[in-house]
Amino acid sequence: MNRSGQAVGKVARYYKLVPDEILVVHDELDFDVGVVRLKKDGGHAGHNGLRDIIAHLGVKEFYRLRMGIGRPPSGKVVADFVLSCPSKSEWVLMSSAFDLAAGCVDQMVAGDMEMVMNKLNSNK
Repeated sequence: MNRSGQAVGKVARYYKLVPDEILVVHDELDFDVGVVRLKKDGGHAGHNGLRDIIAHLGVKEFYRLRMGIGRPPSGKVVADFVLSCPSKSEWVLMSSAFDLAAGCVDQMVAGDMEMVMNKLNSNK
């Protein structure tokens, strides 16, 4: 993920994609496990993969499907936490979030991102 901008940039240039046609799915430390949200635009918030994508695209106005993984316990290195396996209970929550997001794929492909944002971002 840390160098994913190289691939995203190449694909975007090859297919002549505009930022509105790009969706990046990524882990989100700032959301509890299992929370899924869609947004457009924004900075990288310290996320190295997003930093690299922004650098290679030259813009930050693309869509982000943010999958909550929660924060690491006190004293645990963020990189180790992000790369570790979730617990069984966390996996259940993450699977539900994946299912919810997958149920919106047709709408996202159709370009109805506002409807998807309303659905995902209001889901508590």
